[in-house]
Formats: sequence, C-alpha cells, structure tokens
Amino acid sequence: MRRIRAAAIGAVTLSLALAASACGGGSSTDGGGSNDSPKTLTYWASNQGASITVDKKVLKPELDKFEKQTGIRVKLEVIPWSELLNRILTATTSGQGPDVLNIGNTWSASLQASGALLPWDTKNFGSIGGKDRFVDSALGSTGAQGEDPAAVPLYSMAYALYYNTKMFADAGISKPPATWDELVADGKKLSKDGKWGLGAEGANLSENIHQVFVFAKQHGADFFTADGKPDFTSEGAVTAIKQYVDLMAKDKIIAPGNAEYAQNQSLSDFAKGKTAMVLWQTASATLASLGMKDDEWGVAPAPVRSGTPGSGTSVNSMVAGINLAVFKNTDNHDGALKFVKFMTSDAEQKILNKAYGSIPPVKAAQSDPAFNTKATAALRETLAKSAAALPQVADESQFETSVGTAVKELLADAAGGRPVTTESVKAKLEKAQQQMPAK
Repeated sequence: MRRIRAAAIGAVTLSLALAASACGGGSSTDGGGSNDSPKTLTYWASNQGASITVDKKVLKPELDKFEKQTGIRVKLEVIPWSELLNRILTATTSGQGPDVLNIGNTWSASLQASGALLPWDTKNFGSIGGKDRFVDSALGSTGAQGEDPAAVPLYSMAYALYYNTKMFADAGISKPPATWDELVADGKKLSKDGKWGLGAEGANLSENIHQVFVFAKQHGADFFTADGKPDFTSEGAVTAIKQYVDLMAKDKIIAPGNAEYAQNQSLSDFAKGKTAMVLWQTASATLASLGMKDDEWGVAPAPVRSGTPGSGTSVNSMVAGINLAVFKNTDNHDGALKFVKFMTSDAEQKILNKAYGSIPPVKAAQSDPAFNTKATAALRETLAKSAAALPQVADESQFETSVGTAVKELLADAAGGRPVTTESVKAKLEKAQQQMPAK
C-alpha cells in the first residue's frame, strides 16, 4: 500500500515540478547556486549494488579520498530505486534537495524540464575536462536534443540475461535461451521443487518500464508518438505488456512473490539458487558481493522474439545508465563541480565501474582490461548494436510512474490468481494515459 501511494504522490509532484523551478537553497550565482557552504556537500546516490550497505562500502573510501584532496566533506545517502524518483521530484518543488545526485538517465529530460538542475553548458563541461571525454551513446541520454545537458554520464549499462549454470545443467539445458519461446520452455523445466525459472522486480516502477519498453519495441510499438504525445494503448503496446505479465500469470515461470519485489530481491534469489535466470543491468559485481562464484553463472544477450538481437524489432535492451546531476540552487556550486570532476575522472571511472560491473561512459577509462571480460562483453555488444534509448521527452518520468504502476498492478493481479486479459491490460493502460499531463 505504501508503494502504491508513493507512486500517486510522484504523479502529482511531477506536474508541480514542471510548473515551477526549484526554490530555496543559496543565493543565485548566474543561475548556478552559491558558495555559502564551501566545506560540505550532500550526495544522493542510487542503489547500484546488492544492498545499500554494499553501496556505502564502495563509495565511502572514494568520498574520503575526495575529502582528503579538497577538504570538502560529502554527506552520503544511498536511496533505493523504489523511492528515488519521488524523492527527487519532491526536492525539485521544495528546493530542499542535495547538492549532487544520481539520476536514471531516462529521467534526464523530465528533470531538465523542471528547471531544478544545473545546465551543463560549455563552461561547466570545461570545468570537468570537456564534453568530448564522454562516449556519444551516454551523452544521448542526458536531456532533450538542442538543449544543454541536465546531467553528466556516470555509469553505462545494458540489460543481459544472467543464468545459473548448475541449474541449467541439472535440467539438461545446454545453452541460454535466445528467444522468448525458448526462455518460457526452459523456465518451465526449471520451475519446480520451490525454485523458479525467472526473477522480476514487480513493484519497482522503473524496472517495469525498462522491461515492457523492450517488449514493446519488439512488437513494433512505442509509448509516445513522434511529436511526444502518449500512445499507451496501441495494439503492440498492449500485446507487449501482456506478454511480460504472462510470464507470471500464464507461463508461471516467475514466482508470485516477485510481484512485491522492489529492492533487488530477485537478484538475491538468483545468487542463492532460488531462481535460474534474471534480466539485469550489469550484475556481475553484485553477484560476487552476494557470494556467487564466477563459474556459477553465465551471461548472454537478452532474448528477442526470433532470430538474433539487432536493430528494429530485435531490440533487447534499453540504453541504461546513471547520470550525475547538480541542483541549481546548491550552496556549494564550486564544490559540486569539483565532485563531478572527481567522480568522472579516468581513475575514479575505472574504480567505480569495476565495483559495479558497469561500463565507463568516459572514453579513456574503457581501455582498462576489466571492461573486456565475459561479464562486460555482452553488455558492450548490446549497447553497440541492439539497445534503444527510452524517449527523451519531458513527460518520461510521469510515463514511468503511470505505466510502471499499471504493470505493477497487473503483476499483483497475476500473483493473486486474478485473470490478466487483453481487455484488463488495455483498461490499465487507458487509465495510465489519462493520468498524463494534458497537451
């Protein structure tokens, strides 16, 4: 109940955020905050690892290093993905946010439209070494085209299929599935004796969107028209969402309890051998932290409808990633820029992306051998050939809230044994579209 209410709050807050820029904080310095508190920074980090505790272990030594170099103490808060968007949207309207924060790259244009984030113009990019240090695909998800980016790329990611090699061998499955039909067939062989074929984070709105976006692309559908208007009820979109929910409702390869997962529990189940497969962004480092050995799991491109991943309907991932943003009304403008420069330095990019198993969006850092292993090869291949960016439109985060909630409710119906039909899917999507801001 709490998460459902939080999603509703996010919907209301976004409409307010787009109507007013952030207020409060420090005095304005060319629209870029002040330096009233030069010795401290508040940083909201997203939950990238297996738990918030893991993230603190990764980040604390680096923040201590930054403090030693600059004399600036960083107050860290790691926020679960199930809460992060609502926290940010509330901060954009109240003005009571952090100095620096992680944002999902899909939210860049929405948060940019709120006016609350510092624009990364030529001068600001120059302060961190220049825009050309970053790969183009990562820069493509930093805000609306034709405007200065709202954030700087921090971690680059793509979805892949992780599978338990022992569970596959025990079930007589010789290779990972390449299509959804194969995945369902394998999943049914694996779903027995209290174990399940596939894991999911059914109460995580952003995760729901990432998954159904890919299914929709594979059915030739987009959730927005070319001019940015919501288009949630097309035949392809309805079919795509039903196919995803049917993995629990009809195919019964996802445990009903996964409908309540929102904080990486499905990855924990995978590491414990309770689930044989999981679709995840850059999971290798987290699996290691959960005690899973490298030879106990494999990784392959996420499935497509038929054939092999590629362009068009063979899209098998959204362009995933985390961006680093600065609140425009920060009380430590100069310190915030120093922090972004530190976090995106070649050295820190190698350390942080190794820790999380992600791919550096900084070109020079990608040369490290750590980013050319079995864990990263499939991700780099997917990003290069078969990933598509979510729409960089101002209403994207509202889309995540409304459609993500619809998918969450449909999964809850499936978990409760209630029928999931084409008509019920369409009705949920019609309601979601009605919640979008009027054009």
